[in-house]
Amino acid sequence: MPAPPPLLEQIRALVATPSISSFEPERNSSNRAVIDLLASWLEDLGFRIEIQDLETTPAKANLIATLGQGDDGLILAGHTDTVPCDPALWRRDPFTLHQADDRLYGLGTADMKAFLALAIEAVRDLRVRDLKRPLVLLATADEESGMLGARTLAAAGRRLGQHCIIGEPTGLKPIRQHKGVMDERIRLIGQSGHSSDPTLGNSALEGMHAVIGVLLAWRSELQLRHRDAAFSVPVPTMNLGHIHGGDNPNRICGECELTLDLRPLPGMSMSDLRADLRARVQAVADTRGLAVEFEAIFDGLPPLATSADAHIVRLAEQLAGASAGSAAFGTEGPYYNALGSETVILGPGDIAQAHQPNEYLALDRLTPTIAILQRAIGRLCRQ
Repeated sequence: MPAPPPLLEQIRALVATPSISSFEPERNSSNRAVIDLLASWLEDLGFRIEIQDLETTPAKANLIATLGQGDDGLILAGHTDTVPCDPALWRRDPFTLHQADDRLYGLGTADMKAFLALAIEAVRDLRVRDLKRPLVLLATADEESGMLGARTLAAAGRRLGQHCIIGEPTGLKPIRQHKGVMDERIRLIGQSGHSSDPTLGNSALEGMHAVIGVLLAWRSELQLRHRDAAFSVPVPTMNLGHIHGGDNPNRICGECELTLDLRPLPGMSMSDLRADLRARVQAVADTRGLAVEFEAIFDGLPPLATSADAHIVRLAEQLAGASAGSAAFGTEGPYYNALGSETVILGPGDIAQAHQPNEYLALDRLTPTIAILQRAIGRLCRQ
């Protein structure tokens, strides 16, 4: 039976294979070449291969590679895509793996292509006869721009295992909860006119000024009502990220657009938050005689909250030698929890390296990651 290439060659090949996902169509690319690489290596190890086509342009897919039978085992999960990058800001080609200073440099080394190679290395000598419960290696598409891969699995009701480890960058410290993400676009439509006479128009820009005041007051209310000391930023946050309106100083602004990012804590309802936000903005628009349009930039990521007593959390704490904590960044974990898999986030990279020029993974994280994964497989699939 042929074998996958050595670990560093796997990482090199994955980094060299672009799989950027972006909301900007001109920067968005397919992940199929990465999926095909992973599938060929795992098929060589005896895994049953399923490629789930997401029916997108460019072509994107999930890989579900299974050793054994059933849905009561362990999932090792990661996403195949990276964020866009600007090569001019990198010291070296981001798509060429470079080893220096006891680090591996390249796009996706920390977030999170290297984890997929490390998972394959952890199962290199595993055979189906060794297992009492199944092992699934899951590689998804589009995590960085809408989480289409995980959402497709969730919509299909695809429970793949009882326990799940997602290898997002946590510095090998387990994470059991994180905030959600909700990105919204608000567009106010008024009436343009000559600036010499305010009665000739209805300024959407001034209306958005009033909306911003209402939103900031609502943010303060949310932060007074919701607090969780487990998070380094213990309150829900709202960032007003982009505003654009009007076209000339001597013309009353006829249209103004604002985009914002809301990060709720576990226990806060995404649908309730969206409804509350829109009702408050609508009230301002109605008062000022403005039309308003709302758009969810993407459907929204729910918060993650895996119980501190969950078996996978306790096991991850034991294997990593650290208590499970919380994170501000989002993952695919809420979708797997919704399918009945108890999920913990545990990976070798550092979040400070994610989405940065000169992204790297420390070499001294490789062997401990493989050991942790092998021990988890032993406890959850072999015993």
